[in-house]
Amino acid sequence: MSPARSRGRARGPVRRRLLPKPRVILGSLLLVLFVGVLVVQAYINAEFKSDHVEEEVGDQDGVPLAIRGGGPIINTTGGQESSSRMPEQTIALTFDDGPDPTWTPKILEVLKENDAHGTFFVVGSEVSRHPELTKKITDAGNELGLHTFTHPNLQRVAPWRRMLELSQTQVAIARATGVHTNLARFPYSSKADAIDETNWKLVKEAGKQGYLIVVNDMDSQDWQLPGARQIVRNATPAGDTSAVILFHDAGGDRSQTVAALRQFIPQMKKRGYRFTTVTEGLNQSIAESKKAVPPLPENPAAASSDVWRGAAVIWTVRTADGLVWFIAGLFLVVGLLTIGRTLLLLVLASRHARQRRKPGWSWGPPVTEPVSVIVPAYNEKEGIEAAVRSLAGGDHPVIEVVVVDDGSTDGTASIVERMALPNVRVVRVPNGGKSNALNTGIALAKHDLIVTVDGDTIFEKDSIRMLVQAFADPTVGAVAGNVKVGNREKMVAVWQHIEYVIGFNLDRRLYEVLNCMPTVPGAIGAFRREALAQVGGVSDETLAEDTDVTMALCRAGWRVVYEERAKAWTEAPTTLEQLYRQRYRWSYGTMQAMWKHRRALRDSGPSGRFGRVGLPFLALFGVALPMLAPVVDIMLLYGLVFWELRETLVAWCGMLLLQLFTAAVAFRFDRESMKPLWRLPLQQFAYRQLMYLVLMQSFTTAMTGGRLRWHKLHRAGLAQRSEMLDLPQPVVPQLTPVAGRVPAQSSSLDPEDLPSAGSPPAGGSGPVYTG
Repeated sequence: MSPARSRGRARGPVRRRLLPKPRVILGSLLLVLFVGVLVVQAYINAEFKSDHVEEEVGDQDGVPLAIRGGGPIINTTGGQESSSRMPEQTIALTFDDGPDPTWTPKILEVLKENDAHGTFFVVGSEVSRHPELTKKITDAGNELGLHTFTHPNLQRVAPWRRMLELSQTQVAIARATGVHTNLARFPYSSKADAIDETNWKLVKEAGKQGYLIVVNDMDSQDWQLPGARQIVRNATPAGDTSAVILFHDAGGDRSQTVAALRQFIPQMKKRGYRFTTVTEGLNQSIAESKKAVPPLPENPAAASSDVWRGAAVIWTVRTADGLVWFIAGLFLVVGLLTIGRTLLLLVLASRHARQRRKPGWSWGPPVTEPVSVIVPAYNEKEGIEAAVRSLAGGDHPVIEVVVVDDGSTDGTASIVERMALPNVRVVRVPNGGKSNALNTGIALAKHDLIVTVDGDTIFEKDSIRMLVQAFADPTVGAVAGNVKVGNREKMVAVWQHIEYVIGFNLDRRLYEVLNCMPTVPGAIGAFRREALAQVGGVSDETLAEDTDVTMALCRAGWRVVYEERAKAWTEAPTTLEQLYRQRYRWSYGTMQAMWKHRRALRDSGPSGRFGRVGLPFLALFGVALPMLAPVVDIMLLYGLVFWELRETLVAWCGMLLLQLFTAAVAFRFDRESMKPLWRLPLQQFAYRQLMYLVLMQSFTTAMTGGRLRWHKLHRAGLAQRSEMLDLPQPVVPQLTPVAGRVPAQSSSLDPEDLPSAGSPPAGGSGPVYTG
């Protein structure tokens, strides 16, 4: 057997995942459910319009004369074709489009006051929303009829949809009231003489399902709001003729309808008219005609199966309505947060920028103390040489660079050693994570001003000098630098460039003014050794060690400030997968840090101030707003399809203009070109959704107590960027070895043998140099 085959068997067969990961399945199911509910909500709302849309009457040759010239109650059940009228001096009041929580109760009250009843042709979606009100209609002795579920023009929908419109309304009524109805009225219908061949087919189709179709003899035209007197005149029948009269108890302001009914019913009673429901009047007509036809039951009991089906329909409608209202509420919250953030940025960030641009402004006397730069590095071979060269070549008087190789397997440490820069040394430690590497470097650093840098970051010549000038103020314990995206060739990286300028750098101006800076970025930050010692160094309890230590410093009473002139160029992820991994770790670590420092909410002094100012700001603008931002896009898509197009576009464009304005302010403060901002609208549909998924997964992981391993990103290196910045060769100070020691460029240490991160190393423990 060949060695290759032997090794292959030893490894065992490669197993391929047949099913997606559980979180993918769960996410997909939730997405499908969410979209389904939105579609249901759109379905029950999109069709509803006024009951009076002008429709041309088509060919009527195929409609029997007995129907066109007959009464308003049309019976095609059992294959028959007949129509009926109300008995003499009998009026059937009918009300369409309800129930409405405002006007239906008022109309019921008028009917009760005048000892009259009516027939309410209800819309199924409104029954589902107001089942208690529908029950109140039947409890008062009134009758129900079907007016479809979503009020569509039945001529324009498929046969299956027509059946569904009636059946859904029927089961909704069954669940709400426990009764069944045999009556139906089509939306946009008129009188019997307006029935054409198209409508006649629909009437016969409904008859096969057992429904009597009810049109009207007279239209009150209350929908035109002509005034109560005119409504009464429109509804008054000539002589002693009977009538099925059309009113509305929904669909707009029905105050004129209520007022007209208060006049109309007493007037008609004085003329000898009686008021019945449609079924009651029909049964009286059957009795007077002495036909051998059994009377129809009024409000017969519904089948139990319909009641259960109706419960499902009502639950679905209420869930859909609730979700849309919830989304609308979130949209309002997003709008308020966005406006609030914009106002705060305009006031506070502008104040910060104006202060820094005042002639002669400075932190204080120039800071020339020596600086130790700590570079934690794990498999950074692509960019470590350019990064170290940029650090060692800074124009600050004395710079010590300590590269802590955290168990790299790609030769990172060897690359730095071959550079042979006298003010750079390498320390090799077993892989223990970034916080361990930072603490190791801090413990070995000779100087009290500490700068921390990522292994893929390139500094400009004056970055270190600019960064440490803030330490002229003795209350400053840490300084956040200005992180720039160096690789802006791809769209994903450009989106991050926009985010860095708007979401990070602009926010840091605001946080400095409020004295609640939550994060000193790992790519470029400076610390006092004294401050780090006070908080116990860099903690490994969260994945966002930079945020954790910054919060600890704020709680300890140290000022954390932002120095925009100190720039660091970092390599941003160039694919969505890499970006997702990075931001997942950032977001999860930030949530960990917020939870860790939650007790600051109850503390007093500086800790309490940070807890009651910094943590809420971070929660609102760093977590809640990005997590809720996709609501804007959801409302846009939903509105474009199902709502008013103009209003939807105006609202979305308003939000976009607000974001563009904020972005323009941020880019101007950072002295950046405005050209990348043309990509901002596209960013809303891709990048923002990705950040939303990141935050949701991070939140879920945090809530379920899951653990997240470190995700190492693929790096291509920023050496080309370093050449573009025209970085000089490093300034190498003359180093003198400690007496009795031979200078070394590299050492391997056991972390247990190191001093604490807050104090300099003891003499003789590892390679120590003096400048």
